[in-house]
Amino acid sequence: MEDFLRACQSAVLDNEAKTLAAKMGVPHVSLLQRANPDNDAHRLTIEHLFGILLHSGDMRPLAALANEFGFDLKAKATPAPQALTASLINVGKEVADLTIAVHSALEDNYVSTFEKAQIKVEIEHVRQSLDVMAASVKAA
Repeated sequence: MEDFLRACQSAVLDNEAKTLAAKMGVPHVSLLQRANPDNDAHRLTIEHLFGILLHSGDMRPLAALANEFGFDLKAKATPAPQALTASLINVGKEVADLTIAVHSALEDNYVSTFEKAQIKVEIEHVRQSLDVMAASVKAA
């Protein structure tokens, strides 16, 4: 917990507390007090934490929190958008590949470990193509 609290304080101090507080709509003195882990009278709320993450872009508090529970924080890579028609064609192709993999696996009424792995690969391909489609719609 100590690392998380210190990461919150560092995020506030390293990202111009006055500017950050203004973006969050709180007095900067209050933000400094709340972010200070040595001040038992004030604590950050989840809304404050969200504001710090949102307006500073500093993910150290989130990384420290994830680490406390045994996880690593890794940013998702944003796919490059395509023309909507190209993106739609790719989604259709990936769904068709998934459909073929499932049908092939079910031909003998037994889904082997290898077939399960192939289906999982095709599911991931569909997810990736949908992410590209979402980026394409956002960019359009």
